[in-house]
Formats: sequence, structure tokens, C-alpha cells
Amino acid sequence: MSDMNQGHEHEFEAALGLPEPLPPGEHVLWQGAPDWRAVGRRCFHARKLVLYFGVILGVRAVTVLSQGGTTGDALIAALWLAPVALAAIAMALLMGWMTARTTVYTITDRRVVMRIGIVLSLTFNLPFRHIEGAGLRKSADGIGDIPLKLAGEDHIAYVHLWPHARPWRFARTEPMLRCVPDATQVAGILSEAWARANEIEVPMASVPARLATPAQPVPAPIARPRPAEPRGLLATR
Repeated sequence: MSDMNQGHEHEFEAALGLPEPLPPGEHVLWQGAPDWRAVGRRCFHARKLVLYFGVILGVRAVTVLSQGGTTGDALIAALWLAPVALAAIAMALLMGWMTARTTVYTITDRRVVMRIGIVLSLTFNLPFRHIEGAGLRKSADGIGDIPLKLAGEDHIAYVHLWPHARPWRFARTEPMLRCVPDATQVAGILSEAWARANEIEVPMASVPARLATPAQPVPAPIARPRPAEPRGLLATR
């Protein structure tokens, strides 16, 4: 993968989220982490677990009533399963909190750095010249995902990235800044920095401001622009 660094994180960082000091002249433009509640909901499916166990508890109570049990019997039968439901939901939220707590995304004027991993910390160094395109998925609360399409033959194993990877992209994995608050602003910072690094003019209007739903036409991914036809980095997903 040439100079795209995939290194184990050391116990002490040179700076927050960075395994070594930045070279002279390089500056941090933005640094942040995922929203842990959004990670719990979207990556570990806490909301779906609530619905699933709600249905299970309801079915259990109805079954007891249909067999001649009283309302009290149905309530007791449902309560027997409640600890299992609460434990599963709490585990999903805990995983979301731990993921957010151990993650630092950094955008400099030359690259994107992702420090991720709960048990085993990894740092992924993605220079702008290795990023061919990006996308933006933003929800109504402003929290969004920014997947990064890597150029050429650069490839990172999906298992090393998850949950910081675009879902269902296994052959050509796409690292993703997951559940980022103020995603539109972060996407704008990334787009401008990428354009400056590649000496491309990108109008602010090219930065997406809304989510394109799967049912809507989605603009084609933006490839690395040619000098005769400059285009922006970001495309809605």
C-alpha cells in the first residue's frame, strides 16, 4: 500500500490521535470522534434490539394469556425475559460508547488519520493523494458518515476497519468517518483541504448539504479530477 501507514498504536501518542509529530508545515484542520449514541444505534443496532425484544416480550405475554393465564401471570412471564433484553441493549450502547471513546479522526491539510480500535488500537494514515473520492450521508440531527474511496490498488481489510468502514463494500473497502457530529461542516473542511492539496478549485456549492435517500438518484462517485475538468471531492451517498 505504498506509504499508507497501518501501524499499531503505542501506549503514548505524540499528540492526540497521532502516532508521531506532524512534519513541519502540516497543520491539523479538524479533529473529532463519533457520537456514541449514534454508533450504538447505527453500528450496534440498539434501536432494533429494543423493537425485537419488545415484540418477544409481547408475544410471551400474549401466549400466557391465550393459555388461560391472568394478566399478572403474563406480566411475570414477560419480566422473566426483561433482564436478557436489557443486557443486550446495554451491551450495544456500551460498545457504541467504547468505540467512540477509543476513536479519533483527524483531518490535516495533507491527509486523514484514523485512530481506531477498542482492544487493539490501529492508526490508518490516508494521504490525500491516495483518496480518490468521498461521500456524505447525513441524517436530520446533523450526524453523518463520510466514506473515503481509495485510489488505485490501495486496500485495507474490512475486518481491520469495522465499524469504521462503509457497509457491504468488501472487495473495495472504503474507510469511513462514522457518526460524525456536524457532518456537513466536517465534509466541507475535508473537501477544501483535499482540493488545495491537489491544486483544484472547488466551489462551496459543491459541498453536499443534505442526505440523498437510497430511493433517490445518487450522483456518481467523484474520481480524481483531470486538470481540464476540475470537480469536487464529495458526492452524496
